[in-house]
Amino acid sequence: MKKEFFSLDDFEFRDKTILLRVDINVPVKDGKIEISDRLIEAAKTIKELSDKGGKVVILAHQGRKGNPDFIHLNQHAEALSKYVGKKVEFVDDIVGKKAKEKIKSMKEGEIILLDNVRLLPDETEEKTPQEHSNSQIIKALSPLADFFVNDAFSAAHRSHASIVGFTNVLPSIAGRLMEKEVNSCEKALNPEHPTVFILGGAKPDDCLKIMKFMLENQTLDCVLTCGVLGELFLSAKGYILGKPTADFLAEKGYYKLIPEVKEVFNCYKDKIELPEDVAFEEDGERKEISIDELPVDSQILDIGRKTIEKYSKLIKKAKTIVVKGPAGVYEKEKFNLGTKLLLEAVADSGGFSLVGGGDTTVAMKIIGIDKRKFSYVSLAGGALITYLSGKPMPGIEALKESYKKYSQLTDQL
Repeated sequence: MKKEFFSLDDFEFRDKTILLRVDINVPVKDGKIEISDRLIEAAKTIKELSDKGGKVVILAHQGRKGNPDFIHLNQHAEALSKYVGKKVEFVDDIVGKKAKEKIKSMKEGEIILLDNVRLLPDETEEKTPQEHSNSQIIKALSPLADFFVNDAFSAAHRSHASIVGFTNVLPSIAGRLMEKEVNSCEKALNPEHPTVFILGGAKPDDCLKIMKFMLENQTLDCVLTCGVLGELFLSAKGYILGKPTADFLAEKGYYKLIPEVKEVFNCYKDKIELPEDVAFEEDGERKEISIDELPVDSQILDIGRKTIEKYSKLIKKAKTIVVKGPAGVYEKEKFNLGTKLLLEAVADSGGFSLVGGGDTTVAMKIIGIDKRKFSYVSLAGGALITYLSGKPMPGIEALKESYKKYSQLTDQL
């Protein structure tokens, strides 16, 4: 693959000051943070830079203003210290005198975490890298640093100050997690055939964006629909699902997608597989019926065994597989069968497998499937959808521009 941005292998970091943007935005319950894979993966890049003698200044956000999870980052510093295996000192400042003096006094290998960048009023404004060069955080911190490292793939679909602003004024580098996410997405977008995408979950609009882009570019051979997307395709084909399922789809506003679903199905029906049977709850038990027996007076909660068997055979033949969203309501033990068996088929397939979406990774933990069985499990949500839909990612485009600007200076840096 053609080199488009710097990696951590391109520079020496000893005694250099590095602004490192990570995504350690984690669940918060009753004011306490919960450890997630994002934080654990970020710790690996932090440790590498520190071990190489860099002075590591971590930039990160938590939550959004007005939400209960919008908190300071002191707990994150404690958690990172554990996973980095070194002291990560929290500095309750971002652009003021306290932060600047701390950065200036740092020694080789030291690590600090500045406070939540979203405390800054201009952080979340959507601007170009050039416009963000004048944002508060860029003007305050860039004169104190030698490099900017972006390891926050899951926030790279936003053109926020700490994501894109430094790339115009400092040599900017992709961190290890950023590199892994981009490389895995590229394997999905430029796949070895046959290519199978398993699209489910409760966000059918995201699935449609991916489907349309991949099908239009003739890089997708087969879509296995399940979850809400499968229900919408069945509705578009004329099946009456039953009042409980219809009420759920109406309440969520998903019926507005039906014209788009019909259009996609009419254009690419030979590449789109629909469920043959569905599962629902009756008297506390799982019951399955063929789609020809619809409607049913209970909400559809999973795909049925015939569909699972059909889909598993198609997965077995695939060389590239992407999973976005669970097949059913995995939180209910009786209705995680589709999700479990399809993920097991992917794990056993031997093809390249990219698993994405927050619900899918949660489902894997609940069901007990080892993520190491897959080629790559993405930690991104909206960013992954943006990338696989062929849309530009501001954070990545900014890294590419920085590479063009600074590549001739690599030897001097």
